[in-house]
Amino acid sequence: MRFDIPSIQLHRPPRSLRAAVVVVAFALSPASPSPAEPLPAPPAVPPPTSLPPVEDPPPMYIPDPAAGDGFPGFTPFNAADRLPDWPRWFAGASGLVMTRTLPGGVATMQPVGGTQLSTTTGGLTWPGGVDLQLGRWFGARQHHGLEFVYWGVFGMDSTASATVSGIDAIPQAGGATVGGVPATSFLQGATSQQVARADLVNDVEINYLYALWERPEFLSPDPARPTRPMSLMWLAGFRFFELQDVLTLSTFSGQAGSPLDFSVATNNNLYGGQMGAKFDWRFAPRLRLSAVPKFLLAGNSITNTSALATDAGTQATFTATGAPVNVHSTLGVFSWLGSVDTAVAWDVTDHWSLWIGYRVVGVGNIAQADGQWPTNITTAGDLSGITAGSSTIVHGGFAGFQGRY
Repeated sequence: MRFDIPSIQLHRPPRSLRAAVVVVAFALSPASPSPAEPLPAPPAVPPPTSLPPVEDPPPMYIPDPAAGDGFPGFTPFNAADRLPDWPRWFAGASGLVMTRTLPGGVATMQPVGGTQLSTTTGGLTWPGGVDLQLGRWFGARQHHGLEFVYWGVFGMDSTASATVSGIDAIPQAGGATVGGVPATSFLQGATSQQVARADLVNDVEINYLYALWERPEFLSPDPARPTRPMSLMWLAGFRFFELQDVLTLSTFSGQAGSPLDFSVATNNNLYGGQMGAKFDWRFAPRLRLSAVPKFLLAGNSITNTSALATDAGTQATFTATGAPVNVHSTLGVFSWLGSVDTAVAWDVTDHWSLWIGYRVVGVGNIAQADGQWPTNITTAGDLSGITAGSSTIVHGGFAGFQGRY
């Protein structure tokens, strides 16, 4: 079966119709001005009468940070970051005049006619000593420091004597002989007696220092930031403290000839860590009051040596054994030490200071020669062992200087 599809033909509109459309469109379009028509003139502008004055440019939005005012609301960096140019090294020396307190004395003779000597009869003198220090500050702002300190007092001694017939010494030595002669021949019925004491003190310290604020020796050069009237430093370090105590009893007897000496030498060696502080108050432009408290909790290695011999050097011996009467003992205990230095310092310049002050050092749970004094010497056991538990106060004045470079 076959289907025929009729064809469809499209014809362009006639030319006359297209011309008519063009004419109508041109007639409906808006009218355009004629090229010959002039444009409207612009409005007249009056001429300027005067120009504004020329002024300086406005300030920068961000001020110069190196200027005195800096950033508003902030401390200028050239003041906040100003680093001290103080001398870092310091060294000082002082002279000391010191003594110490003594324990309750022990009798060295039986009373004769109201006369009796003891281990403390002569008291103690005020000998001289020396105090030396050397140190350096570290860090950009010099808040951290290290110091070495040594001070010592030598020749704290005394002498007391009694001359009277019939002196019986304490101790007696019923179990000892001297060159084949009983020691009692020297110690009973003597004609005179002398008690001598010789003490010394040594102190060594290595301390770390931390300054909370400025160092007190220097005045501020900036009037806008005056010198702080008070300053505080902390310190911590190692300390060694030695107290040596030597007692010698000399008994003179006309029967025996050479006097017989009984000596007791006790030595305390304290060592350990200490803590402390340094407080300064400037009460005048270049004068300040200083206080330095310290506290030490230490181990104490104590030694004691008791001996009996003649002035000429003949050693007494125990009758039973023939061993020399020379007994050495040791003991280890915990002791404590507290010290305070108070001084008035005159900061002459930034490089030199002078000071004068007073030092007090208290030492507890120690042994002293008085506590090791026997009443009778029969065997070595009468001289062995150490008795601790006493205390003393070392005190005295000092004056010296410090140089900084």
